[in-house]
Amino acid sequence: MNHRKILAAAPAGAFSAESSMQEIEFVQGDVRVTAHRDHDDLLSAGLGLDGLKGLPPPFADARHPAPEALRRRAIYTSWKGIADLGPLGGYGTVYGAVPDVPGREYQAFAKIPGAHAPHRVLLQVPDNFDPARRCLVVTASSGSRGIYGAIALAGAWGLPRGCAVAYTDKGAGSGYFDFSDDSGVTLDGARVRRGTAMLEFEPVAMRGAGVAVKHANSGDHPEADWDRHVMQAARFGLAMLDRAFPEQAPFTPQNTKIIATGLSNGGGAVLQAAGLDHQHLLAGVVALAPNVHTPGHGRALFDYMTEAAIWLPCALADASFASIPFARDACGAPHAAGVARCASLHATGLLKTATLDAQAAEACRYLRASGWTDQAMATAALSTMLDLWRVIGAAYASAYLRRGAGDMPCGYRYAAMVDDLAGAADEAIRASWWADASGVPPGNGVGLSGGMDASADPSLAGIQCLRALWMGSGADAQALHASVAALAAHLPRAELPIAVLHGADDGLLPAVFTSEPYIHWLRTHGRQPLYWKVPHAQHFDALLALPGFGDRHLPLLPYGYAALDRLWDHLYRDQPWPTHLPVPVSAPRGAGALQSSMLGL
Repeated sequence: MNHRKILAAAPAGAFSAESSMQEIEFVQGDVRVTAHRDHDDLLSAGLGLDGLKGLPPPFADARHPAPEALRRRAIYTSWKGIADLGPLGGYGTVYGAVPDVPGREYQAFAKIPGAHAPHRVLLQVPDNFDPARRCLVVTASSGSRGIYGAIALAGAWGLPRGCAVAYTDKGAGSGYFDFSDDSGVTLDGARVRRGTAMLEFEPVAMRGAGVAVKHANSGDHPEADWDRHVMQAARFGLAMLDRAFPEQAPFTPQNTKIIATGLSNGGGAVLQAAGLDHQHLLAGVVALAPNVHTPGHGRALFDYMTEAAIWLPCALADASFASIPFARDACGAPHAAGVARCASLHATGLLKTATLDAQAAEACRYLRASGWTDQAMATAALSTMLDLWRVIGAAYASAYLRRGAGDMPCGYRYAAMVDDLAGAADEAIRASWWADASGVPPGNGVGLSGGMDASADPSLAGIQCLRALWMGSGADAQALHASVAALAAHLPRAELPIAVLHGADDGLLPAVFTSEPYIHWLRTHGRQPLYWKVPHAQHFDALLALPGFGDRHLPLLPYGYAALDRLWDHLYRDQPWPTHLPVPVSAPRGAGALQSSMLGL
């Protein structure tokens, strides 16, 4: 077996190789080691809170950005995608902070046995790592984001207190492959052509396939392996701590407490890992708004997501949502797309009534009967306006059916967009994908096409096709159900401290379908998880900066930090792990700036 190489950062930016690292069987190729000091730290790449709040840091050479510039922009994008950094949001004054945290990064590609594509693992080791209280935070990116996708949660909490932080992109990320120039992304974020270096994602060559996205088009089923991604990241973190502090090695779960935390898909990933932790690596878990699938309880994401894609546009035309942000157009009228959807559902016999008002009310009743609350529907107006249900459905259907870029289900495909038409990507835009993209198009010059017709409700055909994959009985429907069954969480060990937090207003991953069934299932099996259903919190802290939307809600991150603080006190200060957390007495932010009293902490 070949020795893996560590690439050690040199002051001039050159790299030298060492071959003495202890073998880690899942690491693919080299481990890249970089130092981050002197206005280039771990937590903000030198931007600080003011820089993160500002405009994207520019590239000196937009067509060939340097690795350090790509990293800075990726960290900026990850912060902006998760935290509310708006002027009224209170980050850095009411809660949270972005101090300068110098240190080192260890990054590599890793492989799940049997997978086609690798995933990224990254360890950030702060210079203030506390050898007296060895702490490793392990986390997974939210959504389908790249490797820094959980930095606003795990990095912001762990790095300043002297913890190392291990990240995984859990088989997703923004290392898009562009068939037009046969290029992908290397370990340092640069774009190169196939065959010149190891790539984050290198699909089989095919003509006219447009752009391939790893989460959707790798031919793997990464969501079913989220637990193994997290556990590999934890093991990678321990091995790199051995390398970072050889005089203190070995770092093991017995002498280093491993805290797992994640948000959204990352929250689901750490809960999956808790059920896989047969070797007792984890010391505690804090999951925020998790996308968790509990066997025999709740509802699968693909089920309620495709349902929402069909029914919510019409339901939101109901008069009860007239004052809800994003439920009406600029003139205060129901969105034209929602009106068309009501008409389509009536034409196909799914709605019996004849007027728009009656049809919208009928659609609301349908969704309430299937478990949707009025508050979840109201908050979901934003996801509906942004077309997230269709976008996520297309990506997840492709992943569940293990489809490549050229044969995605329901006629969908990804392509670079030029003047709203599929074409060859601008070189500068393509070079920025790894740093700027979310991991699921559309966005950043990549679009989702297909699944449309020429009717007044053009997206319905593709959405109905996606829904049929859940409701039907054909071969593809059976394969999709098998993939969803593989997502079922497993019971964690009885003594593992677990805290789950979920916004009561979450309209993307409603708690009634996700966290609440999971918590009930754990308790019926003798576990004692903490559950915090946070009033006025919803799914996307970053979107609280949108006018009118943040007035009604609170951020979820401060409660995540508070739960992690409680776990820290339990693990390091021998504080008892509570059996119950009182519901915070909180209040929505309103039109002014967030105040600490509003959080009820």
